[in-house]
Amino acid sequence: MILKTENIVKQFANHLALDNVSIEVPQASIYGLLGPNGAGKTTLIRIINQITAPDSGKVFFDGHELHGNDVYSIGYLPEERGLYKKMKVGEQAMYLARLKGLSKHDAEKSLKTWFEKFEVQAWWNKKVEELSKGMAQKIQFIVTILHKPKLLIFDEPFSGFDPINVNLLKNEILNLKKEGATIIFSTHNMASVEELCDYITLINKSKNVLSGQIDEIRHNYGDNIFEIDYRGETLKLKENLEGNYQILNDCEQKFFRKMTIKASEKENTNVLLSRIIRDVEIVNFREIIPSMNDIFIKLVEDDK
Repeated sequence: MILKTENIVKQFANHLALDNVSIEVPQASIYGLLGPNGAGKTTLIRIINQITAPDSGKVFFDGHELHGNDVYSIGYLPEERGLYKKMKVGEQAMYLARLKGLSKHDAEKSLKTWFEKFEVQAWWNKKVEELSKGMAQKIQFIVTILHKPKLLIFDEPFSGFDPINVNLLKNEILNLKKEGATIIFSTHNMASVEELCDYITLINKSKNVLSGQIDEIRHNYGDNIFEIDYRGETLKLKENLEGNYQILNDCEQKFFRKMTIKASEKENTNVLLSRIIRDVEIVNFREIIPSMNDIFIKLVEDDK
């Protein structure tokens, strides 16, 4: 476990931002930090980065209680961008790389490699204020990961990017994981969560309302609904399903029929399949698993 928070509480004036929030982030994983606006995600990220301190609770990093020098092992890309507009891009990148402890030679060598990979080398001598939002974010992403920190924290990393550059960033995040980095990212993009994340925590109204492995969470929130594409006698199939199953839909397709059924309780798929194949040919069979977007909306709506 590379990062662990225990019962973090943070109050701002009359607003309780975090209420006993605990999370555990496994090593070399991608961990999604989810929640509606104002839920407390950014406050938790700032506490992990030691930008602010909790009122109570503890943060543990890499086997010890978090301390000042851990800043060199953490890379943070905030949602609000913070480049100096009047500085040249290369000068700014070098300055930030040196702050992270890289020598001038190593910083320049690594930056040139990353600038070429992200196709921004032509902007080295341009001023930051000349960059588009997406281009500026590429520069900040580069300087965030340049010192190869053990933990990377990205707050809305895909904001301002077109689909091509979103894919570029996703591929680099996956490569960083392969190289042993642990990534936490906060986002409202549920499709990216399903595509990238191994684990998630959902924070709502300052509390941790859901944590776990993403596939397990999706299966646990399933409604025992199955979709079957088949050829054969519909009446006999319906007879075989009587009792434990509710038929939600049955319609004719071009080359087969499609039936959607709901099991009355958690179903062993082998038992269900044995009932189906008695009299029909199965073309396709799948359990309908809710998306993270569906689960997110359900939990937040139920918590109102």
